[in-house]
Amino acid sequence: MIPSVGQPFPDLTLPDQRGEGVRLSDLTRPSVFDRYAGLEDGSPVIVIFGRGFFCPRDQQQLRGLVGFQPELRVNFARLVYVSADPPRVGAAFRAGLGADWPFLSDEALSATRQLGLLDETEGEYAYRARPYTFVLRPDLHVHSAYDGWYFVGRPTVEELRRDLREIMRSFRAYPYEVWDTPEVRAVRIPQQVWAAGAPPLGASGLEVAHGAVKWFDLGSGNGMIVRDETGEDVFFNFTAIPGEGYRTVRAGTRVAFEIVPGRAGPSARNVQTTS
Repeated sequence: MIPSVGQPFPDLTLPDQRGEGVRLSDLTRPSVFDRYAGLEDGSPVIVIFGRGFFCPRDQQQLRGLVGFQPELRVNFARLVYVSADPPRVGAAFRAGLGADWPFLSDEALSATRQLGLLDETEGEYAYRARPYTFVLRPDLHVHSAYDGWYFVGRPTVEELRRDLREIMRSFRAYPYEVWDTPEVRAVRIPQQVWAAGAPPLGASGLEVAHGAVKWFDLGSGNGMIVRDETGEDVFFNFTAIPGEGYRTVRAGTRVAFEIVPGRAGPSARNVQTTS
């Protein structure tokens, strides 16, 4: 039975265009920053079931979404396309469109059958999914569903934007005021805190620790430090590095920092490189 609005959607795991398994709940779970900031809403995901690379209607729908993908990135929303195309074909289709979202392969039609989407009416291209678009909340409940049997039934970009807005308005992170709370400011430190430069380590009364940067992601501005004293991972956002604008640090860099206790674990503040 096709899931309808308000119903749970199965937590599918399917191979992507590289042949690597992708699970829907892995796409919707909160980011590492969200966990440390206490903003554990997660991300909505748009799941499109289509016929495959040969379908001109799928081609038209996905071309329209290629222009929408930059907005999805900055809006913290996810998108996946599912068809019976094998991963290699999905990879070629994806590259030709210039898409950056996962193209998932349901070659065995297990997910298509599970969702009641198998189309047995086609003469030339039998046993493909009925075109359907689902907009899911982070908990994988259906917020909206669009039957795309006729192309006019497929959602426009504006309809998808409206759906995402409705979902995100219910998030704890949506109001501006939440970002000005002590819990969030402990990991996303306002730049004005560093207006006078880097204060001496420990001047805040916090414990000082030493370690090496384990990783730092330029895209998100988040990273982890391995603490010398305990070997535990300590989270930090780039705003924990004193200075102005976007600040970065390379993996392996030796640092000293202050420890900020938090519900998800310790985070670093006043991160300073050492020789």
